Order: sequence, then C-alpha cells, then structure tokens
Amino acid sequence: MICYARLGLPVAIRKMQAEVKKVLTSESWMGHYNRLHYDGEWNVLPLRAPRGDAGKPFAELLNDDSFENTGLLKALPAIGRFLDGLLCEKQSVRLLNLRAGAIIKQHRDAELCFENGEARLHIPVFTHEKVEFFVDDERVNLKEGECWYINANLPHRVANMGNTDRIHLVVDCTLNDWLKRVFELSEKKCKANAQDRELQISIIRSLRMHRTEASSALADKLENELNHE
Repeated sequence: MICYARLGLPVAIRKMQAEVKKVLTSESWMGHYNRLHYDGEWNVLPLRAPRGDAGKPFAELLNDDSFENTGLLKALPAIGRFLDGLLCEKQSVRLLNLRAGAIIKQHRDAELCFENGEARLHIPVFTHEKVEFFVDDERVNLKEGECWYINANLPHRVANMGNTDRIHLVVDCTLNDWLKRVFELSEKKCKANAQDRELQISIIRSLRMHRTEASSALADKLENELNHE
C-alpha cells in the first residue's frame, strides 16, 4: 500500500502563483462544506466540479453524472496546462485555501487511494515550514511546486501554524497505465496493509517449518522487511 509519493511531474509554480494571487479576492471562494472536519477558515475554489457548476465545491458527484471544467478555470491558464498534462481522467479539481491558524482535523476519505483506482494529487501553490501535514501520524514535508500523492484513505490531518495562508491545487485522478508509470518512477512510502501482513506472516511461518538454510534465510529477510514496514 502506498502511503504517499512525490511524483516527478513538472509544475510551472511561478506562473501558477501569479494566477492564484489574481483570484484570491474572487467571490467564488466558498467555505469547505464539511464543517465537522476543520476549525478556522478552509476555503474552496472549484475548477472542475459536478456538471461544471462552480457553485458545487464537492469532490463527489452525488446526484450528478460527470465532472466538468468550471468557468473559473479560464482565468488560470497555467493550471489548465498542468491539468492537460495529466494524461488520465480528472474528476474533482479544486484550489483549497487553509487560512493562517486553521486546522483540518484528523479524518479519512474512505476508499480514496491508489489501490482502489483513484489518486488524489496535491500541488502546494503557497505553503511554508509552519504547515504541519501528517499522513498516518507521519509528518510529510510538501514544498511549493512539487506534486504529491496522498493516500486519503489513511488518517491524515493538517495544521497551518504560520501567519500566511496555505493554498493547494488538489486533483482527483482515475488510475490508468500512464499514471501507474508515473507512480513507478516516484519516490514513495509504502507499507503492508492488514491482509498483506497476514499473508506475509503465513509465508514466514511456512518457511520456518522447512528448517533449511535457504528457507531460514528467506524467512529472516521477509521478517526484516515486515518489521521495517
């Protein structure tokens, strides 16, 4: 299971930053709809939404049948070019602004992960060292201009402890062969899930029962890998 990964995708971050600065005062920003998940201000600008409706800041289709670009994306050509460079199906695309002093409480987005055919990508447009982003209780350092995959099915939380806002471009993608190749070349943190661990433990036990030098060596290797994970 992939916990998180830094993907080697090019990001024209200076152009993106200039564009986002221009829309910061837009009246189209809305408070994030899941009020139970955060304290402070966490605002959304929908760039790809159900039926292209900029009034729907949702990452799920609900009763709609498709995600489409909203009119707001026309003012953000550098972001549009980045999205065009993602050679996979895009679902929800949003700019998310976690205002200074705000926190996103620990939560999980059920089943939203690579292993289930979906990938949520985070591109930090504006961030700083006082943003604390934790995935499965491990702090991950997401820097401006990088592209990260976060396993949203794992417990995660964020705190903006600085004096300036943190703005991410967040893109939900459907996994395909192109995106799989991108992940293969990425720097990533993986761990075994519960089913994988049970299978690996069973294999180790079977190898120990053979009581040969080769089987014991392989069992030791698998056990070390399991303990490391």
